[in-house]
Amino acid sequence: MNSLTSDTSLWDRPLEAQKLMSEKNRIERSLNEYQSLEGRFKDAIDLIELGEAEEEEEVVREAEEELSVICEEVKREELEALLSGEADHNDCFLEVHAGAGGTEAQDWAEMLLRMYIRWSEKRGYKVDYLDASEGEEAGLKSATIKISGYNAYGWLKTESGVHRLVRISPFDANSRRHTSFASIWVYPVIDDTIEVAINEKDCRIDTYRASGAGGQHINKTDSAVRITHIPTGIVVQSQSQRSQFQNRDEAWSMLRARLYELELRKREEKHQAEEEAKSEIGWGYQIRSYVLHPYQLVKDLRTGVETSDTKGVLDGDIDKFLSSSLSASL
Repeated sequence: MNSLTSDTSLWDRPLEAQKLMSEKNRIERSLNEYQSLEGRFKDAIDLIELGEAEEEEEVVREAEEELSVICEEVKREELEALLSGEADHNDCFLEVHAGAGGTEAQDWAEMLLRMYIRWSEKRGYKVDYLDASEGEEAGLKSATIKISGYNAYGWLKTESGVHRLVRISPFDANSRRHTSFASIWVYPVIDDTIEVAINEKDCRIDTYRASGAGGQHINKTDSAVRITHIPTGIVVQSQSQRSQFQNRDEAWSMLRARLYELELRKREEKHQAEEEAKSEIGWGYQIRSYVLHPYQLVKDLRTGVETSDTKGVLDGDIDKFLSSSLSASL
């Protein structure tokens, strides 16, 4: 079993094995997608020719609409073909943390979480709640979900950072404008091809009573588990499972994933900047601004991409932001 150290030689073998497997899966999937798109393209062209020959305008219109859909799918597949990072094809964990500002920030954190859940559902990804700390009056102080689906981490990896909201507060009796902050942190679920050895002496394990999201799966015993990795200060917790044993297993899995993600960032020489962004939820570390008043605008501060469809964005229509940030970073 490999130890988690900065000695990259200890990581070369498992990372290379995963990279080869991921590349094989990517090629197979890309080939299947290409064949499907090629077949649909030929069918649409045949329909257009048939419609023109028979002077069937409705047939031609429907075939042209299908061609437009195919063009959009081709653009998306071109981008997905570039997702060749060591963990891009993996599932991912997504954390949301409310910034300073009490109820305002906590409500914004819940809105952001809903946005990512809606985006995941539209793509057919599975979402599991792992942990949630409810706000004092509304919203969430923090929450962790697991998003399962092909390229989940690859698509969402650039979402880590601070998200800023400007709106008329629904919690302010005087209807004043408020600015709120919340941070997002995304890291990959690692599979059995990668082994991360953790010294349990370096970890503190706490149990507590589960609460929050989870419905009937949440019980009132001390079944929730929190693990603190003392050398790095990383904290993970799980309360979604019925038993303490299951939550402990899930928490260890999350810790392994966090430590693996940390090592990847060190190797890519991006770790320092990411840790700074994670450590302070405020003005200087924003990646995207969501303005609901006095005008409607969502703007990515890294790429300049913007839209006035704020409702659509908060309902999960964020592909344009994901695509632009991925393209800029590839």
